[in-house]
Amino acid sequence: MAERSTAAVDVADTSGEEPLTAKAGRATDDGAEAEKVSGKEKDAARTDSEGAEATDSKPPELHSGHKLARRYRLEECVTRLDGFSSWRAVDEKLRRAVGVHVLPADHPRARPVLSAARASALLGDPRFVQVLDAVEDNDLVYVVHEWLPDATELATVLANGPLEPHDAYQLVSQVSQAMAAAHREGLSHLRLTPGSVLRTESGQYRIRGLAVMAALRGITCEHPQRTDTEAIGALLYAALTQRWPYENDAYGLTGLPKGVGLIAPDQVRAGVHRGLSELAMRALVNDGATASRQEPPCTTPEELAKAVAAMPRIRPPETAFSTPPPYQRTGFQQGSYAQSVKATQPVPAPPPPLQSRTGKALKWSVSALLIAALGLGSWQLADTLLKWENDHDGTRNSQPSGGSAKKPEGKALKIVNADEYYPDGQPQHPDQVRATYDGDPATYWRSKSYREGPDLNPAFKKGVGLVYDLGSEQQISSASIGLHYIGNHTTVTLYAADSLSPSAPLSSMRELGTAKTSGSTAKVTLKTPAKARYVVVWITAMPESPADTYSGAGFKQGVTEVSFTS
Repeated sequence: MAERSTAAVDVADTSGEEPLTAKAGRATDDGAEAEKVSGKEKDAARTDSEGAEATDSKPPELHSGHKLARRYRLEECVTRLDGFSSWRAVDEKLRRAVGVHVLPADHPRARPVLSAARASALLGDPRFVQVLDAVEDNDLVYVVHEWLPDATELATVLANGPLEPHDAYQLVSQVSQAMAAAHREGLSHLRLTPGSVLRTESGQYRIRGLAVMAALRGITCEHPQRTDTEAIGALLYAALTQRWPYENDAYGLTGLPKGVGLIAPDQVRAGVHRGLSELAMRALVNDGATASRQEPPCTTPEELAKAVAAMPRIRPPETAFSTPPPYQRTGFQQGSYAQSVKATQPVPAPPPPLQSRTGKALKWSVSALLIAALGLGSWQLADTLLKWENDHDGTRNSQPSGGSAKKPEGKALKIVNADEYYPDGQPQHPDQVRATYDGDPATYWRSKSYREGPDLNPAFKKGVGLVYDLGSEQQISSASIGLHYIGNHTTVTLYAADSLSPSAPLSSMRELGTAKTSGSTAKVTLKTPAKARYVVVWITAMPESPADTYSGAGFKQGVTEVSFTS
């Protein structure tokens, strides 16, 4: 019989202590029919009755700027589904970004969500995105959790290609250990996907939505440990192959060909680490032994974590170093080695000087000839210079005041493609990027309007950016960025990226130059010309401007035309 979806927690207590769900309080049945999820399904379709109740419970009328508890200011709605909504918000008391799930108090899943959030908050494991608050306030129920602006969803990371073996090893190791710790406390996830796993700039993996996400969507499961283990196996499979291990496409990944069934990762893509490939199959096919080897399946996260620990450690790739120049032996030598060098390589004696009377006379004769030659040459050089000055005197006088001629300007570099750069996962207007290099100053790309400025608040938004593709590696000496709004002030910095959709943070990119302006053009001149193909234009300060047709009043900026010169 399927357990009820109180907090998406239905795991037997294996630690000998009362699970955290019991400490948080168990929710009563909300009247909705329990939803069952098999270990083979990516998600569960809710029953008609439960879906109807969720639809009938309309989400509250919320908008950007609305405050909860006079503290949490809602900024942007990121999800609106089944009667609940998820928001990016600002904790005005602590001045930090947070995430908020909001649903009506009469929603059929309100009680399970509260119970799940409070149980997850009691876990306090830093490998999970922490629940900060769970409140029932009159007609609303909301859950506040951490917001990690510097972390990237695994789905975004995999969009750039499969992971290296060491990165994939770290992924399955960290996620399996974290989920094993959660299950020991009676907590399960049931929606482990590439969108719920985040990678920080330091390479650590964080899991969001523990228990809460399943409760929000009304998901239950008879075998939660097996379901979470299979989900970890799917994550590892996707990390190794950049393919989703089911027939349907999902999370930006292409599924497997229909009719072939589940095949090992090393048969999908060449060069896949054999040990990790077998580990993914042991987690995915966890109701029986794998076909490749007679190894027992991994049916719980703890078993999977032990299997990862038993593998030979996969070392990170070695850093490539340039070959040092060959050693040049100096005149200073020490020890017996120097003595042997001196013994085997005697220094030849210099030729004897001209000490005889004939030799001295010869030296004086040569010296006299050299002095005479130098005098004759100096006279001829002076005469030539005087003639040149007389001939070019008129030319100098005819030049305009100002002296020397202008330095020739650099060659304009062609932009072949461009895209937005948003490391926090929050784009501005990607569909307008082409307007920044279409040759028409009347068209432009615009940012959203922010309430703090001119320098953006890093806790909320570090900056907005565009990345340009010059077609091939080019030598860049300067850049000109046309700005739509003027005022005090706009700050623009250029970085050299590795692709048109870089996943690396700005701290790992090479800074080319920066400029600060209150006018309509930001000109960035590099101190030393640098070579790059992909260039990020990163804006960290924007002037305050009134409301217009497209956005309200606030700190915002638009980019009209961008050009680079060699």
